[in-house]
Amino acid sequence: MNWHRKRIKLGACTVGALTAALLAVSTTPAAASGTYSGRAYVYGAGVFEGDWDDEGVVSRSTHTSSNATCLWQKILWADGFLDSTSDIDGVFGTDTYNATRAWQEYENQYGAGLVVDGSAGKATFGRAHEYFDTANGKFLGLLRNFDMKRDADGNYQFVDGDGAWRKAGYDYRSCS
Repeated sequence: MNWHRKRIKLGACTVGALTAALLAVSTTPAAASGTYSGRAYVYGAGVFEGDWDDEGVVSRSTHTSSNATCLWQKILWADGFLDSTSDIDGVFGTDTYNATRAWQEYENQYGAGLVVDGSAGKATFGRAHEYFDTANGKFLGLLRNFDMKRDADGNYQFVDGDGAWRKAGYDYRSCS
């Protein structure tokens, strides 16, 4: 093969590699910036540290009715910011909003640096994940603990009010 043909093939390969790289980084802004994993479930992989640092948002306007909201409410309940298990319904209403703001303010007393906005996103979820005891499969709240695990697919599950394991999904609500 002569030098000219080698250069043409090398050039074609370079263009192909650059095109592939460009497509890989030209995802949606949230995915590109690392602000949200885009997965359907609260997710983790590899070592447990930092698992929730790229979670989606649960709030009064996003994933308002979901099992991810239900997991967040269980965390608020375990830490004493929601009073009763009846507050854990998977619907992000006014009580959950107010409890989330109070939780964020409380955590900021200990250097969390959270924006107190009443929504649980990557920073708030990330801070909460620090209280997950991976060795024993428990979320260790200020007042209460509850069972939680990461399944073989990397999806987080929690024990619901009826004793059933529920996946912490963003797009559906089956918790009680």
